[in-house]
Amino acid sequence: MKNRTVPFIFIGVLIILSPLGLLLPEHFKAGAAWGEWGIDEMQKLIGYIPKGLAKLSNLWSAPMPDYAFKGWEEKPLLSLSLAYIFSAAIGVLICVGLVFILGKFLTKK
Repeated sequence: MKNRTVPFIFIGVLIILSPLGLLLPEHFKAGAAWGEWGIDEMQKLIGYIPKGLAKLSNLWSAPMPDYAFKGWEEKPLLSLSLAYIFSAAIGVLICVGLVFILGKFLTKK
């Protein structure tokens, strides 16, 4: 196996394992994944919404909120897991594409 294929295999394994972020909190009844709290979850966790968070909360809306397709909020875990894998794959493709374009731009002769 060439040294170039090892990182791609590793990234592929991480993509396949991405639904663990959905399954483990569900299994342990932990609520949302750590650090992925929205403004409503912050209110529940600490009892108030920090001013800076309230001010910036509407600045960005994710293209795939909760890593799922629109209307999939109540789907079974298997369907949501597939959406997580799809979301991870799209994210990796975007990052690889941007790095490739940046590399072409910076190494232009």
